[in-house]
Amino acid sequence: MGNISSEAFILGMSALGAGIAMVAGIGPGIGQGFAAGKAVEAVGRQPEAKSDIIQVMLTGCAVAETTGIYALVIAIILVIIQPLT
Repeated sequence: MGNISSEAFILGMSALGAGIAMVAGIGPGIGQGFAAGKAVEAVGRQPEAKSDIIQVMLTGCAVAETTGIYALVIAIILVIIQPLT
């Protein structure tokens, strides 16, 4: 095996870290899908409470999405800004 420069190693590890950070996007996707499914069930049971159910669901999905957004920001920092070089 040939020697690689430290800059190439850091760039590779930054790309690997960005990929690992984006695994955090799985959780919000599953959670929001589950919340939307339960909201549809709730609206089916109580159609008169539709606006309240949707409001609570959207608030919960917004909170759940912050994890994915934080992961995206970290991935962008690692790939584009490359703080370690």
